[in-house]
Amino acid sequence: MSSPADDQRVVRTVLGDIAPEDLGATDYHEHLLMRSPLLPGDALDDIARSGAETQALVAAGIDALVELTPIGLGRDPDGLATISAATGMHIVAATGVHREAHYPLGHTVRAMDERMLVERFATEVEDGCATSRDRAGARVRAGVIKCAVGYWSISPMERMVLAAAAAAQRRTGVAVICHLEMGTAAHEVVDMFAANGVPADRLALAHADRNPDPGLHAELTSRGVYLGYDGMARAKYWPDSILVDCLVRTAERGRADRLLLGGDVARRSSFRSYGGLPGMDYLPKVFAPRVAAEGGQDLLDQILIHNPAALLSFAPASRDASM
Repeated sequence: MSSPADDQRVVRTVLGDIAPEDLGATDYHEHLLMRSPLLPGDALDDIARSGAETQALVAAGIDALVELTPIGLGRDPDGLATISAATGMHIVAATGVHREAHYPLGHTVRAMDERMLVERFATEVEDGCATSRDRAGARVRAGVIKCAVGYWSISPMERMVLAAAAAAQRRTGVAVICHLEMGTAAHEVVDMFAANGVPADRLALAHADRNPDPGLHAELTSRGVYLGYDGMARAKYWPDSILVDCLVRTAERGRADRLLLGGDVARRSSFRSYGGLPGMDYLPKVFAPRVAAEGGQDLLDQILIHNPAALLSFAPASRDASM
């Protein structure tokens, strides 16, 4: 494996920095260890079971994943390091804060002001996540910043979090991944980050495919931001064919180099290792082959390999890189 020098771009994983070309096929959006009051009874809280699910994803051909659980929702950087070491999966951990609805009144996150959030996010990228040390005694560092907005709404708290994420991005260089509730308020979020000095190619919009509109998606990719398709296997909303068609049409009309794929399985009831379905390996086993069949293997390789490496790679500051 390559060992990137300080002046090269790197991808920051829970076991250390790697070169972008070493990342491989990447599931850009998953949760391995998480709990939320919005998902009662669906907590992912067993390292062994989440590790087994991760191993199945490796066996199905995925080399890396981004674990997008932010602070205050059962995030366990040490647990992620344990899973990564046991399975060989490259795991990129997140700092950041989810949409307001995930944090009940009295939650410690609600007591943080913008300055505190900026410092927390940047410190977790540069020095290591709070209270986290892996088995070798090193701090586990985050490699991406997570934030979120509601359904056609951005609350005052969420605006503060987005501003803090933007400031931390400018300081650290890592990418920001913003949750869009049902794919709404996409242009508004892009406008906010642009106004706060974040380059378009440092921003990804999760759940863009919850609003499967290829015209809108082509507009967004043409602005330079990344779009995350992570809603497959949710037949109660629409069949996978709608998402495959939207993705291929967006690639034809917009920018294929701005598309990402992730499973966002996220629930105990959806992990095979916890007794549920369809499992994290649905993405490589079922959905990805359909993308290749409709759009070609080159398109799938672009989305699974090249685009995530570009989004997740950054040039750390000299102090940061020497940690």
